[in-house]
Amino acid sequence: MINCAIAGLGRWGRALVEAAQGEPRLRITSAVEPDVSGAADFCATHDLSLAASLDDVLADPGIDAVLLATPHSLHKGQVIAAAGADKQVFCEKPLALRRGDAAEMFAACRRAGVTLAVGHNRRFWPSMQALRAIVASGELGTILHVEGHNSNENSQAITQGWRLSPEESPGGGLTGAGLHVLDGFVSLLGPARQVYARLSERAAGPPPLDTATLAIEFVNGVSATLATIRATPFYWRVHVFGTKGSAEVLDEGTMVLRTSGEAPATTRYPAVNTLAAELAAFADAVERKQPFPVPEADVLATLAAFEAALQSMQSGHPVACHTAYQ
Repeated sequence: MINCAIAGLGRWGRALVEAAQGEPRLRITSAVEPDVSGAADFCATHDLSLAASLDDVLADPGIDAVLLATPHSLHKGQVIAAAGADKQVFCEKPLALRRGDAAEMFAACRRAGVTLAVGHNRRFWPSMQALRAIVASGELGTILHVEGHNSNENSQAITQGWRLSPEESPGGGLTGAGLHVLDGFVSLLGPARQVYARLSERAAGPPPLDTATLAIEFVNGVSATLATIRATPFYWRVHVFGTKGSAEVLDEGTMVLRTSGEAPATTRYPAVNTLAAELAAFADAVERKQPFPVPEADVLATLAAFEAALQSMQSGHPVACHTAYQ
C-alpha cells in the first residue's frame, strides 16, 4: 500500500482524491488545504485528516507519497522538499512555467531515488494512444503538419483566484487547456525548435475574453498550429497530416482516419477514467514495475515550447526553444 497525502483540494485535487478510490494500491490519508473550513466536509466524507502544513506531511514517516494539485508557482519548492523527505511525487501540470525549474525538480527527485510523475492526463485518452500508435507505425507516411485546438469555458465560472492571474496562468488559455495539446504534439513529434505565438485579448474579465495561437516548427521538420480559447464551449482536436493519409482525434474516444480514395473511417473507443489511469501508472512507477508514461524528456520539451510561446507573445517575434534536452 502506498500511503499518500494531497496538497490542494480545489476542483482538480478533489477529482484526484475521488479517482484514487479506484486504485487499490494508493490510499490518500491526509490533505493540506489553506481553506480549512471549505475542505472540512469533503475531508470528512473521504476520511482525510487535515494537516497543518506540507512540512507536517513530509515529516510523517507514515506518508510514502504526495500528490500536488497546487498552483505551479509552489511546485518547485514543494517537489524539492518532498524529494528531500524521500517522498514519491505526483504533480499536476503545469509542473512549471520554465524548463529550467522543471529540470531542477527532476534532478532533485533523481538524486533522492524517488518518482516524479507529471499529470498530463490526456496522454491516457484511448484516442490519443491510438493516434500515437498510428503515427509511429508509418501508416500515414511522412508526417508534414499537425493542427490542434483545446478550448473550454471553465473560465466563465471563475471570478477570482490564481487561474485568472497573469503570473500564475499566463498566455490566456495556453496554461490551462492549450498545454494539453502542446504535450500531445510533443508525444507525437518530439521537441520543438521554434515557436511564434500571439495572445489576442478582447477583455480582461472576469470572464476573460482572449485567444492564443501558436505556429510551431519541430526539430524533425514538422510544422504545427495550435489555438485555444477560454470562453467558448469545450472543443478538442489534434489532426496529423502525412503523405499517405491523415488522422484526427476529436475527443477522448473518437478518431477519424482519412486516406486517398477512401471514405473517412471513424473509430470510437470505450471511455476510461483517465485520472484513475494516471494514478495507476504512478503506482506502477513507485513500485518500479514500469516508468511513468510521461517521460522527463517530454515534460522538458513541452515546457521548452511553452516557455518560448510566452516569450514570443511578449516580443512579437519567433523564439527558439531550449535544446539542451536533445
